[in-house]
Amino acid sequence: MSSDAKGDVIVVGGGVIGLTTAVVLAERGRRVRVWTRDPAERTTSAVAGALWWPYRIEPTEAARGWALRSLVVYEELAERPESTGVRLVEGVMGETGLDETGSWAAGRLKALRAATPEEYAGPVGLWARLPLIDMSTYLPWLLGRLAAAGGVVERRTVSALTEVDAQVVVNCTGLGARELVPDASVRPVRGQLVVVENPGIRTWVVSKDVSGELAYVFPHPGRLVLGGTSQQDAWSLEPDPAVAEAIVRRCAALRPGIAGARVLEHRVGLRPVRDAVRLERQPLPDGRVLVHHYGHGGAGVTVAWGCAEEAADLAGPAASG
Repeated sequence: MSSDAKGDVIVVGGGVIGLTTAVVLAERGRRVRVWTRDPAERTTSAVAGALWWPYRIEPTEAARGWALRSLVVYEELAERPESTGVRLVEGVMGETGLDETGSWAAGRLKALRAATPEEYAGPVGLWARLPLIDMSTYLPWLLGRLAAAGGVVERRTVSALTEVDAQVVVNCTGLGARELVPDASVRPVRGQLVVVENPGIRTWVVSKDVSGELAYVFPHPGRLVLGGTSQQDAWSLEPDPAVAEAIVRRCAALRPGIAGARVLEHRVGLRPVRDAVRLERQPLPDGRVLVHHYGHGGAGVTVAWGCAEEAADLAGPAASG
């Protein structure tokens, strides 16, 4: 290892998990570089509808703790929505009752109550005020915060973690960990979205129809993000027109004004799902440290800050002198 690399941290992966981890490390005084194959706007994180909610992530208890810690950060960022892209927005989590949220959410989530029949036509729904993050604003803001803390982002393709020359390496490669570690337990769950003009909808809704198909409507500035799909082990990044039509149809059943909305964009992302998030410290034979931090499924944005703090703890303190 080169002498000038001593004490450095290199975070491999430039999605929301990698960038948030890099920010926490840099703000703790570490000299941080992020190595990423793709720019932030081309990562899976950029595709996210990004409603704060622990979705498709295990272990449940740890994820809830990470999510609640992140909620504190997002509530603060929501005070500056124009610059951060974070807003607190009300809406309905369908097919979810107050009793299902348990003690982890009771008394903590804003405006939490049972949805009325006028608000949600399904059998049961939960009304809540949650962070909704516009990733097209949030990711550049996150990059700016990293730069302000002295962190640097470099476009690099990593073929082996052993080639990363730093005292501490943090593996935030998401689905890339499947080949890089290698870890075959990381699997893609394909999500397809349709972005349309907003006909005036101000609240979000998440629902499942009678066949179990997912539908969600997220109002972002100037547009609606409609979803979605949850296709396991599907790798295609090409939008499927038939799937897009079905998404619009399901969402229009929830909010009729959507039916005639002009389509602006189609998006596809692959969620890096694992039986449980891998967040652990692995000492290397040469004395360096490798921290694995991947497998966040569909909840990377939701848990990012809580997870990043724990990953930074595992990376250890900055070397003195």
